[in-house]
Amino acid sequence: MAYTPHTPEDLAEMLAAVGVARVEELFETVPEANRLNRPLDIPASMNELELTRYASEIAGRNQSAGTEICFMGGGFYDHFIPALVDQLAGRSEFYTAYTPYQAEASQGTLQAIFEFQTLVAELTGMDLANASLYECATAVVEAAFLAMTTTGRLGRIVMSDAVHPEHRQTLATYLKNLDAELVVVPSVNQRTRPEDIAEALTDDTAAVVIQHPNFFGNLEDAESLVKLAQSKGALAIMSVDPISLGLLKNPGTYGADIVVAEGQSLGNILSFGGPSLGLFACRSEFMRKMPGRLVGETVDRKGKRCYTLTLQTREQHIRREKATSNICTNQGLMALRAAIYLADLGPGGFRQVAETSARQAHKAAARLAQIPGVERVLDGPFFREFVVRFEPTRKAAVVAKRARDQGVLAGIPLSDYYPDRPNDLLVAVTEKRTDSDIQALALALEVALASV
Repeated sequence: MAYTPHTPEDLAEMLAAVGVARVEELFETVPEANRLNRPLDIPASMNELELTRYASEIAGRNQSAGTEICFMGGGFYDHFIPALVDQLAGRSEFYTAYTPYQAEASQGTLQAIFEFQTLVAELTGMDLANASLYECATAVVEAAFLAMTTTGRLGRIVMSDAVHPEHRQTLATYLKNLDAELVVVPSVNQRTRPEDIAEALTDDTAAVVIQHPNFFGNLEDAESLVKLAQSKGALAIMSVDPISLGLLKNPGTYGADIVVAEGQSLGNILSFGGPSLGLFACRSEFMRKMPGRLVGETVDRKGKRCYTLTLQTREQHIRREKATSNICTNQGLMALRAAIYLADLGPGGFRQVAETSARQAHKAAARLAQIPGVERVLDGPFFREFVVRFEPTRKAAVVAKRARDQGVLAGIPLSDYYPDRPNDLLVAVTEKRTDSDIQALALALEVALASV
């Protein structure tokens, strides 16, 4: 964004317009004790060349997936983004678009959202998808609320501890002051056992939340878990990795009731934790209780195709106390990027991304297992993430830091989420990771292990 400083004449004109003589008068409502009454420690002014060099030097201290070889995941992934995504999403009519309250002035935005909904519904195999949510964690929460209001069961939500820890924490926060109980079922060998879920189910269970592939990258027995939940009258909520749907069966095939996902991997960049994109799809019978917004296609009085906000379930709109959600944005720009990404790749390209990610992940797992002092925690089907374990004297957090010093982001220490697993590292592989990148990871871990 361009920045043009105000001239003294500009400041004088603005101050005169609001009826004050000095900028300081604008802050008179702030108590004197709370004002900064000392000179700011600002260095001397620089010319443009010096300032550019100084800013570049500060920016160069950042470590990111763009400057290191990235094997970090846990919900956010370093995927290739085609140039077309930035080119189209960066157009001013999209980049500065606001919420499409007025359909007659927002046809482009509404059509883009409609296309996004269609793509997400096709990807997940569900009847319909909304105009997106903030991110996957709050999408899990909204899915749980939908399940409670739909089933009328307000007593219990059941989920496995193989669901992303941050998503579990977010749901626990929302349920803290409600009557509903969150029951977390321990996984065994990093997978969810149907018999453990069955034991946790009660007559007042509204939903079972499962993640497939789960947080550890392992494939769950999704079909059995979905059927088990529904056999007890609960809704089956599936959290999925959207890229995995280029290779695995979609949730609609398993009969899932609600599907949520993190859409960052669909053409959105890694940017220090955000912004991200929550995907939400469900069966048509839940349409009027679905959170957020739904864009529909219709015709105008001349019979021409057009788009409009068909359902708006926020309390800010007409539903007020009948609102099913307080979601205030559709993350429109992120949703647009996801739609462009999916349309650009097409079914063939999307499948190729998933297949390449899975293939390279299995190569990486095999290579790391060859390193003395490193073992795969579990042999079994996984998608693009897996866990390796170091010897008891080697803490994963320390090993990852030593690898980072060599320019390799080796993965996420599981001790960040599971304190009882200090030696485990979650490694993620995308289609961007070449054979030479995998070799660099192995060498970085070998050096790191030798130094701790």
